[in-house]
Amino acid sequence: MAGQGGSSAAARSGGGRGVVISDNWPGYSLDLFTYPQHYYGDLEYVLIPHGIIVDRTERLAKDIMQDIGDNDIVVLCVLKGGYKFCADLVEHIKNLSRNSERFISMKVDFVRLKSYHNDQSMQDMQIIGGDDLSKLTGKNVLIVEDIVGTGRTMKVLLNNIEKYKPKMIKVASLLVKRTSRPDGYRPDYYGFEIPDLFVVGYALDYNEHFRDLNHICVINDHGKAKYRV
Repeated sequence: MAGQGGSSAAARSGGGRGVVISDNWPGYSLDLFTYPQHYYGDLEYVLIPHGIIVDRTERLAKDIMQDIGDNDIVVLCVLKGGYKFCADLVEHIKNLSRNSERFISMKVDFVRLKSYHNDQSMQDMQIIGGDDLSKLTGKNVLIVEDIVGTGRTMKVLLNNIEKYKPKMIKVASLLVKRTSRPDGYRPDYYGFEIPDLFVVGYALDYNEHFRDLNHICVINDHGKAKYRV
C-alpha cells in the first residue's frame, strides 16, 4: 500500500486473523479521498480507506461462516461505534449463508459501553442499555465491537455475559490497538491491528463526531480541541 511518503510495507498478515499496520506506516494523504467538508483541518491522514474495510469485513464474514456455520447465533452489537461494522458484517454473513449449504440463523441485539472521556480511556466501564442479558443463557453469542484496546473493556463485558452461561461466545472486532498496557486479550476475529493512535470514522467517534466519516482516519490536535467536552 502506498501512503503519504511513497511505498511502504505497511500491512502484513497477522497469523491469518488480522492485517497488521506497522507503527511507521505514514497513512494516505487526505487529498486522495473525499470526506465531509466540515472535518477539513481536523484530521492528520487516512489510516484505512473505506474500500479496504469493506473487503476485509467480507473476509471476516467468510471466516465466521467456516467456523460457526450451522448454528443459531445471537449477534450482540456494541453501540455506538460498532453499529456500522456490525451491519456490514451481518449482511456479508447473510449473503454467504444464502449461497452455501451451511445456514446461519441470526438475531441481532445491542449493548452500549462507555469507556472513554474525550480521548482518554476511563478506569471504570459503564454498560448502558441493551436487553436483559439473561436472555443469552444457552445461546451462541457473537459479540461485534469496533475496537479493542487494552482489552479491559471487553473482559468486563465478557465476565458479565458469562454469568448467564451462554453456550458459546465469540468476539469479532474491526480493530485491535497495540497499546503500552495490553491485558493479553485478543478477539477471535479482527480486521486490522493498528498502532496506538486515536482513530475516528466508519462509526468510530470523538465525542459523537466523525461517525459520518467513511474512512478510518487519525484525528489531529486541532480536531481534539474543537470537539472536546
